[in-house]
Amino acid sequence: MQAFRENLHALYAGIPYSHFTNNNICRYEGYYASVFYACLASLGLRIIPEDITNRGRIDFTVLIENRVYIFEFKVTKEDPLKQIREKKYFEKYLQPEKEIIIAGITFDEEERNISSMEWETVV
Repeated sequence: MQAFRENLHALYAGIPYSHFTNNNICRYEGYYASVFYACLASLGLRIIPEDITNRGRIDFTVLIENRVYIFEFKVTKEDPLKQIREKKYFEKYLQPEKEIIIAGITFDEEERNISSMEWETVV
């Protein structure tokens, strides 16, 4: 996950600043989610954007073999992992043979990049 974070940081760092000139797109979670989606979709991964549960909507679920990655994004000071835990987004995927990793990514609108990324395995 640390290598994945570093690669994502490099991806967002490579987006030309001119894409942000005269607009406020960097304030919106949807912008960061769209870049994330394009990156993972280009790898041919099985992804579910806006994955619906009985308690809300997971920003992104990525399914790789026996692992489930649940991602929540924020462009605020809120804790994205807290939302995943409180809304129990992972319950949908609880199965003995599945490993579930929850990850929260916070973006800084001024830096236009990841300001923090935390993850943990759900047991």
